[in-house]
Amino acid sequence: MKENETDLKKHHSFQDFLYWNTVVAVPIFTAFVAIFEISVGWFIVYLLICIGTALMVYKFYCSHCPYYVHGGKHIKCMFFWGVPKFFPPRPGSLSFLEKSVSIAAPVILVLFPLYWLIQAPQLLIIFVLSLAVLLATARRYECRRCVFFECPSNCVPDELKEQSEQENAGKNF
Repeated sequence: MKENETDLKKHHSFQDFLYWNTVVAVPIFTAFVAIFEISVGWFIVYLLICIGTALMVYKFYCSHCPYYVHGGKHIKCMFFWGVPKFFPPRPGSLSFLEKSVSIAAPVILVLFPLYWLIQAPQLLIIFVLSLAVLLATARRYECRRCVFFECPSNCVPDELKEQSEQENAGKNF
Protein backbone atom coordinates (compact mmCIF):
# COMPACT_ATOMS: atom_id res chain seq x y z
CA MET A 1 0.00 0.00 0.00
CA LYS A 2 1.36 3.39 -1.00
CA GLU A 3 1.52 6.07 1.70
CA ASN A 4 0.31 9.55 0.99
CA GLU A 5 1.28 12.83 2.63
CA THR A 6 -1.45 12.58 5.27
CA ASP A 7 -0.77 8.99 6.38
CA LEU A 8 1.32 8.28 9.45
CA LYS A 9 4.70 6.83 8.52
CA LYS A 10 4.71 3.48 10.30
CA HIS A 11 7.90 2.14 8.72
CA HIS A 12 11.00 3.55 7.10
CA SER A 13 12.61 2.10 4.00
CA PHE A 14 16.29 1.78 3.23
CA GLN A 15 15.77 4.57 0.69
CA ASP A 16 14.59 6.85 3.56
CA PHE A 17 17.76 6.00 5.48
CA LEU A 18 19.95 6.86 2.47
CA TYR A 19 18.09 10.10 1.83
CA TRP A 20 18.16 11.41 5.40
CA ASN A 21 21.79 10.49 6.00
CA THR A 22 22.75 12.28 2.79
CA VAL A 23 20.80 15.37 3.84
CA VAL A 24 22.42 15.34 7.31
CA ALA A 25 25.88 14.77 5.80
CA VAL A 26 25.94 18.12 3.99
CA PRO A 27 26.05 20.41 7.06
CA ILE A 28 28.18 17.96 9.05
CA PHE A 29 30.80 17.62 6.31
CA THR A 30 30.72 21.36 5.69
CA ALA A 31 31.57 21.86 9.37
CA PHE A 32 34.27 19.18 9.12
CA VAL A 33 35.92 21.00 6.20
CA ALA A 34 35.79 24.40 7.94
CA ILE A 35 37.31 23.04 11.14
CA PHE A 36 39.88 20.78 9.45
CA GLU A 37 41.26 23.65 7.34
CA ILE A 38 42.16 25.52 10.53
CA SER A 39 42.87 22.82 13.11
CA VAL A 40 43.18 19.04 12.87
CA GLY A 41 42.94 18.84 16.66
CA TRP A 42 39.59 20.63 16.81
CA PHE A 43 38.42 18.55 13.86
CA ILE A 44 39.07 15.40 15.91
CA VAL A 45 37.23 16.97 18.88
CA TYR A 46 34.21 17.74 16.68
CA LEU A 47 34.31 14.25 15.18
CA LEU A 48 34.23 12.79 18.70
CA ILE A 49 31.39 15.17 19.63
CA CYS A 50 29.41 13.93 16.59
CA ILE A 51 29.97 10.30 17.53
CA GLY A 52 29.21 10.96 21.21
CA THR A 53 26.01 12.85 20.54
CA ALA A 54 24.83 10.17 18.11
CA LEU A 55 25.41 7.52 20.80
CA MET A 56 23.66 9.62 23.47
CA VAL A 57 20.65 10.24 21.23
CA TYR A 58 20.57 6.53 20.33
CA LYS A 59 20.50 5.55 24.02
CA PHE A 60 18.33 8.24 25.57
CA TYR A 61 15.97 9.06 22.71
CA CYS A 62 15.82 6.29 20.13
CA SER A 63 15.16 3.53 22.65
CA HIS A 64 11.72 5.12 23.25
CA CYS A 65 10.84 5.46 19.58
CA PRO A 66 8.29 3.05 18.05
CA TYR A 67 10.69 2.42 15.14
CA TYR A 68 13.16 1.09 17.74
CA VAL A 69 10.67 -0.60 20.05
CA HIS A 70 8.95 -2.68 17.37
CA GLY A 71 10.57 -5.04 14.94
CA GLY A 72 13.56 -7.32 14.99
CA LYS A 73 17.01 -7.20 16.55
CA HIS A 74 18.21 -4.33 14.36
CA ILE A 75 16.81 -0.83 14.07
CA LYS A 76 15.38 0.36 10.77
CA CYS A 77 14.76 4.07 10.90
CA MET A 78 15.57 7.16 8.92
CA PHE A 79 18.92 7.72 10.66
CA PHE A 80 20.03 4.29 11.84
CA TRP A 81 19.69 1.21 9.64
CA GLY A 82 20.87 -2.26 10.55
CA VAL A 83 22.39 -1.13 13.85
CA PRO A 84 21.86 -3.70 16.60
CA LYS A 85 19.55 -2.66 19.40
CA PHE A 86 22.21 -2.31 22.09
CA PHE A 87 19.80 -0.86 24.64
CA PRO A 88 16.54 -2.37 25.83
CA PRO A 89 13.45 -0.81 24.24
CA ARG A 90 11.76 1.65 26.59
CA PRO A 91 8.35 2.51 25.14
CA GLY A 92 6.58 5.48 26.64
CA SER A 93 7.27 9.07 27.45
CA LEU A 94 10.67 10.69 27.48
CA SER A 95 11.98 11.92 30.83
CA PHE A 96 13.10 15.53 31.22
CA LEU A 97 16.74 14.39 30.84
CA GLU A 98 15.93 12.45 27.66
CA LYS A 99 14.08 15.40 26.14
CA SER A 100 16.99 17.65 27.09
CA VAL A 101 19.48 15.32 25.39
CA SER A 102 17.33 15.09 22.26
CA ILE A 103 17.30 18.88 21.99
CA ALA A 104 20.81 19.69 23.26
CA ALA A 105 22.65 17.20 21.04
CA PRO A 106 21.70 18.80 17.70
CA VAL A 107 22.15 22.28 19.17
CA ILE A 108 25.73 21.39 20.15
CA LEU A 109 26.40 19.93 16.70
CA VAL A 110 25.20 23.18 15.10
CA LEU A 111 26.79 25.71 17.47
CA PHE A 112 30.21 24.11 18.00
CA PRO A 113 31.56 24.66 14.45
CA LEU A 114 30.29 28.25 14.10
CA TYR A 115 33.66 29.78 15.11
CA TRP A 116 35.39 28.05 12.19
CA LEU A 117 32.50 28.51 9.78
CA ILE A 118 32.45 32.27 10.38
CA GLN A 119 36.08 32.33 9.22
CA ALA A 120 34.99 30.70 5.93
CA PRO A 121 31.83 32.61 4.91
CA GLN A 122 31.24 30.48 1.80
CA LEU A 123 31.12 27.36 4.00
CA LEU A 124 28.91 29.17 6.52
CA ILE A 125 26.39 29.87 3.74
CA ILE A 126 26.39 26.21 2.67
CA PHE A 127 26.06 25.15 6.33
CA VAL A 128 23.12 27.46 7.04
CA LEU A 129 21.29 26.66 3.80
CA SER A 130 21.76 22.91 4.20
CA LEU A 131 20.49 23.09 7.79
CA ALA A 132 17.45 25.02 6.58
CA VAL A 133 16.76 22.33 3.96
CA LEU A 134 17.21 19.58 6.57
CA LEU A 135 14.87 21.18 9.09
CA ALA A 136 12.20 22.21 6.56
CA THR A 137 12.20 18.81 4.87
CA ALA A 138 12.07 16.91 8.16
CA ARG A 139 9.23 19.08 9.42
CA ARG A 140 7.26 18.75 6.19
CA TYR A 141 7.76 15.07 5.36
CA GLU A 142 8.54 13.34 8.65
CA CYS A 143 7.45 15.25 11.76
CA ARG A 144 3.89 15.72 10.45
CA ARG A 145 3.59 11.95 9.86
CA CYS A 146 5.75 10.42 12.61
CA VAL A 147 4.35 7.75 14.92
CA PHE A 148 6.69 8.83 17.75
CA PHE A 149 4.12 11.10 19.37
CA GLU A 150 6.37 11.74 22.41
CA CYS A 151 9.08 13.36 20.28
CA PRO A 152 9.55 17.07 21.02
CA SER A 153 9.50 17.75 17.24
CA ASN A 154 6.35 15.74 16.49
CA CYS A 155 3.65 17.88 14.88
CA VAL A 156 1.06 15.27 13.91
CA PRO A 157 -2.40 16.82 14.28
CA ASP A 158 -4.14 15.78 17.52
CA GLU A 159 -7.11 14.24 15.70
CA LEU A 160 -4.77 12.00 13.68
CA LYS A 161 -2.91 10.98 16.87
CA GLU A 162 -6.21 10.07 18.55
CA GLN A 163 -7.40 8.13 15.50
CA SER A 164 -4.10 6.22 15.34
CA GLU A 165 -4.13 5.40 19.04
CA GLN A 166 -7.69 4.07 18.78
CA GLU A 167 -6.86 1.95 15.71
CA ASN A 168 -3.65 0.57 17.21
CA ALA A 169 -4.80 -0.03 20.78
CA GLY A 170 -3.08 -3.25 21.75
CA LYS A 171 -1.45 -3.77 18.34
CA ASN A 172 2.09 -3.49 17.07
CA PHE A 173 2.51 -1.73 13.76
